[in-house]
Amino acid sequence: MTTMTARLTSFGNDGLQFDVRDDGPADGEVILALHGFPQTSASWRLVTPFLTAAGFRVLAPDQRGYSPGARPRRVGDYGLDRLAGDVLALADAAGVERFHLLGHDWGGGVAWQLAATHPDRVRTLSVASTPHPRAMIAAMKGRQAVRLWYVALFQLPRIPERLLTRHGGARARELARRSGMPDPQRVADLFAQPGAATATINWYRAMRTPGVPAPGEVHIPVLYVWSDGDTALGRRAADLTARWVTGDYRFVVLTGVSHWIPDERPRELAELVLARIAGSAA
Repeated sequence: MTTMTARLTSFGNDGLQFDVRDDGPADGEVILALHGFPQTSASWRLVTPFLTAAGFRVLAPDQRGYSPGARPRRVGDYGLDRLAGDVLALADAAGVERFHLLGHDWGGGVAWQLAATHPDRVRTLSVASTPHPRAMIAAMKGRQAVRLWYVALFQLPRIPERLLTRHGGARARELARRSGMPDPQRVADLFAQPGAATATINWYRAMRTPGVPAPGEVHIPVLYVWSDGDTALGRRAADLTARWVTGDYRFVVLTGVSHWIPDERPRELAELVLARIAGSAA
């Protein structure tokens, strides 16, 4: 594959058009950074400078449902296999054969999927907050199901969208504030965009799409960063994640930190990612 150094602002896949942030040295090793719900590539704005200062090129897309040009209507279009395919399309557009992968929240779920199914493309995997999907499934038999009560709400047709977009997104802004999410206005702005609420909620609805199994074992070097103040993702799923990693595995617990690790501890997260990358090359 020919290496390209031109800056990317967008890329295409599956008939869709995605927006992307491209920062750092154009010839640096590439880190693909995947955001979660209900954020965008802007969620990496505090982490990226530490990574680019270390010589890495960071590509952070607005994923399917978040880019205005990538909001298909079918729920099945938001399965993990489709989402992972978008990331591979970004790497191909950048001319990158192998890359480091970083994900948070739903971006972490996509990252686990991609690392498990395409280890030939991913050098290292670093995930903040999100356990391995199969560890999550196992933990749902306990208290984890209560923590994720809103997932059941998001399965309903139309009601979640009405809730999140009413009064110009004021309700979404308030829910984001209560969750401790930084800059809740960004959430209101996102859901104010045509089709954005349905498209982003469809990630949750697609969890029930038949024919897309949860990813299996991950054989590459992995960093998993979990925080003890996470109200959505509990310790049991975090601990069970080790069962699904056969490569060199590092598990780090941040104390006194909420679910929003990239916003609250950007320097520490970046340093952990850089250490993971360096350790894999040793």
